[in-house]
Amino acid sequence: MTTPVDLRPVSVQQRTTGSGPSVLLLHGLAANDSVWERALPLLPDDCRLWTARLPWRTETIGEWDEQPNLRGWLAKALEAVEGGPTVVVAHSMAANVLLDLLDQRNRGGGDALRQFGIRALVLVSPFYRGSADAFDWDTISYYLNDFHLIMEEGIRVHSDGRLPADVQEAMGRRVRDRVGPYGWFRFFDLYLRTPHLRTGGITVPTLVLCGERDFAAPPEEGMALAAALPTGDCRVLPGCGHFPMIEAAEEFAAAVRDFIHLTTGVAAQRGHALLNALEPQR
Repeated sequence: MTTPVDLRPVSVQQRTTGSGPSVLLLHGLAANDSVWERALPLLPDDCRLWTARLPWRTETIGEWDEQPNLRGWLAKALEAVEGGPTVVVAHSMAANVLLDLLDQRNRGGGDALRQFGIRALVLVSPFYRGSADAFDWDTISYYLNDFHLIMEEGIRVHSDGRLPADVQEAMGRRVRDRVGPYGWFRFFDLYLRTPHLRTGGITVPTLVLCGERDFAAPPEEGMALAAALPTGDCRVLPGCGHFPMIEAAEEFAAAVRDFIHLTTGVAAQRGHALLNALEPQR
């Protein structure tokens, strides 16, 4: 029996019950909520854990670039969490869309963090450069011509390296082609705008988690982002790349547990049973 593919641009799933704060996990480009599966059982027992499926996920990657307002779709995911997400954990491009959303809402005269109920952020493998001068033609060439390597990296870690190198390469190029030039440009446009983010408006405690060997979003960029935030802190996880929640699930979850404990007071416990999916859509 084939499970039907959920084609809604945005949906959320409540993965655990608990009396503590809600934690929403957001996946990056050409991934889906399965990137969190190894880490989920290791996150705090007392939290209500939610995962989102976003327009740039694997299943709908061929259509996501047609969505006119990525910030708006991400806002829908935040709003779909009952009571609002106390902590948001965002990986890769989702971290950049989230920062862009908060920045634009703040520029409009609002307090975006308060509007969404966010008290803490975890930004995983974000793309960030603090100066427009840091972008040059070599940067564009690297992210354009080697973009498929990031796709390959995701395939490698999901498969635990079981696939032959030539199969990984072919699959990486296929995913790149599904993202397409317009999708790539949406990603790179977010990246180009990072020097202009008003990081001073991100006033909640923020943990930036980076992989030591991340060739897509180098850890130096994560450290620079954390330094630019009023209450930012950066931790570099040794020996892993762009997907630390898969490659170093124990260390990743421990860092997130400790951070949630410090910022919300929830005990850093672990080991819970996952619920069947609940998918409220607002």
